[in-house]
Amino acid sequence: MGSRPTRLPRDQRRIQLLDAASEVFAAKGYHAAAMDDIADVAGVSKPVLYQHFPSKLDLYLALLDQSCDRLVEVVEEALAATEHNADRVIATVAAFYEFVSSTSSFRFVFESDLTGDGAVQQRLSRVNSEISDAIAEVIAEDTSLPRQQAKLLAVCLVGIAQVSARYWISGGTSAITLDEAKHLVSNLAWRGISGFPLTEHDVPPLP
Repeated sequence: MGSRPTRLPRDQRRIQLLDAASEVFAAKGYHAAAMDDIADVAGVSKPVLYQHFPSKLDLYLALLDQSCDRLVEVVEEALAATEHNADRVIATVAAFYEFVSSTSSFRFVFESDLTGDGAVQQRLSRVNSEISDAIAEVIAEDTSLPRQQAKLLAVCLVGIAQVSARYWISGGTSAITLDEAKHLVSNLAWRGISGFPLTEHDVPPLP
């Protein structure tokens, strides 16, 4: 008789299943992926998979939450890494570019084939709002702009970084390196946002 599969603690099993699901979703997309595929990659039976995730959508949303949380983290880390405003813009733009270039998680945030689902839309709206709020807080602190105006500028900055990063990773600008892309977009974003400095601060040029 063959040996029984190793019984993992619940948290470790969940991580194993999410890793397997991430691999399958990244390769096939949500609609083409099957729970059988995910169970096979994880090396578990379908009943074990369903014990942890009652449906394919539950699995997908768990992965989407992970990816969204990580994107918020990298942007918050970028904002906290320096008190120099030009460097903050560079770091914020770089966070988006490095997120899309170094992990398949960006597909769950930016290239989902499930964007029509209400639960997915709600999560994508939340992550954009959290990131914009974090950036708006910095803008409001460093300028004389009211909070609502700072939020609008923050939304613009997020849009520039997000849309351009998606376009770059799609191969639309394959001749442009990661560093070149970050520098170009940072220049554009900084030259716009630097038009709203505190009067007692000089606006330094972007390197």
